[in-house]
Amino acid sequence: MSFSHLGLSEKVLAAVAATGYTTPTPIQEQAIPHVLARKDVLGIAQTGTGKTAAFVLPMLTILEKGRARARMPRTLILEPTRELAAQVKENFDRYGAGQKLNVALLIGGVSFGDQDAKLTRGVDVLIATPGRLLDHTERGGLLLTGVELLVIDEADRMLDMGFIPDIERICKLVPFTRQTLFFTATMPPEIRRITEAFLHNPQKVEVSKPATTAVTVTQFQVPAGREAHEKRELLRRLLREAKDLKNAIIFCNRKREVAIVHKSLQKHGFSVGALHGDMDQPARMAALDQFRKGELPLLVASDVAARGLDIPEVSHVFNFDVPHHADDYVHRIGRTGRAGRSGMAISLVTRLDQKSMVAIEKLIGQSIPRAEGDFEVQEGTAEPGERPRESRGRERERSRGGRGKTRRGQESGRDAPQPSEASRSVGARLAVEARPPREARSSSEPRGRSRQQANPPHVPSIGRPQPRREREADAESGDHSHLPAFLLRPVRSPV
Repeated sequence: MSFSHLGLSEKVLAAVAATGYTTPTPIQEQAIPHVLARKDVLGIAQTGTGKTAAFVLPMLTILEKGRARARMPRTLILEPTRELAAQVKENFDRYGAGQKLNVALLIGGVSFGDQDAKLTRGVDVLIATPGRLLDHTERGGLLLTGVELLVIDEADRMLDMGFIPDIERICKLVPFTRQTLFFTATMPPEIRRITEAFLHNPQKVEVSKPATTAVTVTQFQVPAGREAHEKRELLRRLLREAKDLKNAIIFCNRKREVAIVHKSLQKHGFSVGALHGDMDQPARMAALDQFRKGELPLLVASDVAARGLDIPEVSHVFNFDVPHHADDYVHRIGRTGRAGRSGMAISLVTRLDQKSMVAIEKLIGQSIPRAEGDFEVQEGTAEPGERPRESRGRERERSRGGRGKTRRGQESGRDAPQPSEASRSVGARLAVEARPPREARSSSEPRGRSRQQANPPHVPSIGRPQPRREREADAESGDHSHLPAFLLRPVRSPV
């Protein structure tokens, strides 16, 4: 079936033909006739299936009749992030080039004055994030009583970001007789409750099961070390050895981790950008634009880039951190393998991530195979500028003289092989021989002298571990004064 059989206007069909699209996707083919019939629609489809055009194209046809009024938009589209809102506006600019429609974008990071000026002139399409939209309504510069069509896009992402109370407030501000379009990729119980509350006899359009991944995406999990520097080293190795890597998005769970990984890759010569919620809007848009144009082949991002961003030719997705919520995994790897293209999704999995991986496999209904090959980070392979192989936690424990040991360290100590009776007796004799008699201490030595000051000069102080070479040299020469005090106590040998 072609677009001409869906009931779209001639102007919209001409704009679609100009972009080179000839055949609608399944979600577009099923949803567009219901939208044109002015029915509520519940659309469920995995990411990358063309959900945005499924409501943009019929809205352009509907808006050809009528006229906008000042501060009273005719249609309203809610998006969870600024990037998604800007992307929807680009779709309206592309497909509505032959129409004189006023489209306004209400997102954070932009001055209220410019947005108020657009609202005063009247807008046919208002695209907004929930927070900034409520700010304008509370300031009295926006009325939602003229909204004829309401679109709630990426509803499951709205739930994750805590926007559901805002959505409920906005739905009470728009007319009850509105038409509502509701699009989501997953159907948690809370989303199901909202659809029952705000949709009236909706036409359910489900082109794929909720929380399924595209068959064009090849998925792997790679075992990684627990320490952060080990994961970063493994990530660099995977990036260098990846086949047919054109560009890639690297996802992290925290904004702080995004900054660390971005700085590490830059330090090792990779051309990479960063994208997370704490960046100002111009920097976020600039990084995303550079990645789309191919100026930056790598983009380290938080989950702000996991939902709905349309970058068609992303070849690889790396999960530097396994997501805590299984739904986020579906959206992350949905950035690759879009529009029928093939893609690769690789997750760096530590032992602590096994529980999350089990939840992900249960959600998507398939097992994620382990990558073949030796991906373990070898000893001594750290590149210049990296920390030593020994973990920072162990360094801190050693510098504190063993105080504050973690439970893991205590368990590993219990599992360590214990010395034999003969070795303990030999160690006791050496300890007794090395220990000076009490009478040999000089009478002129002050009594208040601390144990640390009484140690020989070559013994390292607390906080500065003795180098291995010095410890080995002392052991060969028979000098055991570097041993802790509790090992210098005499031990009775069994009779």
